[in-house]
Amino acid sequence: MVRQEKKPRSRRRKIFLAGCAGLLVTALAGGGIALFAYHHLQANIDTVDINQALGEDRPAPLPTGAQDILVLGSDSRSGVNGDLAGGNVGGTARSDTAMVVHIPQGRARATVVSIPRDTLVTRPACTTAKGKQLHQAERVMFNSIYTAGGPTCVVKTVETMTGLRMNHYVEVDFAGFKDLVDAMGGVDITVDRPIDDSYSGLKLAAGTHTLDGTTALAFVRTRHGVGDGSDLGRIGLQQQFVLALVSQLQRQNTLNDPVRLYRIADASTKSLTTDSGLGSLTSLASFAQSMRGLGSSATDTLMLPVAYDRIDPNRVVPAEPQDQQLWQALREDKPIPAAARKSPAHGTA
Repeated sequence: MVRQEKKPRSRRRKIFLAGCAGLLVTALAGGGIALFAYHHLQANIDTVDINQALGEDRPAPLPTGAQDILVLGSDSRSGVNGDLAGGNVGGTARSDTAMVVHIPQGRARATVVSIPRDTLVTRPACTTAKGKQLHQAERVMFNSIYTAGGPTCVVKTVETMTGLRMNHYVEVDFAGFKDLVDAMGGVDITVDRPIDDSYSGLKLAAGTHTLDGTTALAFVRTRHGVGDGSDLGRIGLQQQFVLALVSQLQRQNTLNDPVRLYRIADASTKSLTTDSGLGSLTSLASFAQSMRGLGSSATDTLMLPVAYDRIDPNRVVPAEPQDQQLWQALREDKPIPAAARKSPAHGTA
């Protein structure tokens, strides 16, 4: 855990907002926050040194100045997460939600690509944050990479898949996500059909609901009560929630409410793990300032094109050539082709 001793600038009022497959992390550094509160918030943030672990064998930064952020939602049920639906998983964790957030130069729009957790991929040889070496492995389920190698191996895998360098890494855990939603006073969501999922504990009638933290977590985790019951249906709910959360934060007059501002800042930073480059309130605030014009209406959400695996129909694999068309469009900051928005396993992303 990293502490920052530098005092904040006066009148600093900036919001950092990152989106996660339902899962978005908000961190704030507010003008006029007392020094003790600043250090408390700073101490909440965990960091991991992605650059040191991965070394130089990575894609080059995009010449356009675009930024790519890997956002993960961790499904650990250790500690305060142990009572969540689904039970204890023995102290381990997986990347329950994974999103690549691509922000072109100018920061006026963003593309969010969700990677289904059940996707079979090749995990490249990688080094964990603790220095452990892992050999390349074929046909590995994407969400298990976090369990085996932690965030650095997930970043390495995503960079190998996409050809995009992940400029930043953001992770949020279950308990922190709940607290963030509660600190906001809930998030409004509209569903066209009733949802009843005994696994996640979610039961909603059709219509508009204000979801508290517990219900919001069930919403972004549910899959058995929607679509074909697969992870592909869950991704749609996660993306819907991310956009609703962003929109609600923009509507709320948070900066003029110091009590709400601090509660949201405290909840979000407690749930937050970032790369070392974002591991301070000042860094988060500076990044937020560069994205102040970005809103939910300028955010394009889609899913990595996938097809059902021929050997195991319960798993999916990246669909070719659609997946490479998608990543190439992002690398070149060009419009995403219509074909790259189609998943043979699930229609339009």
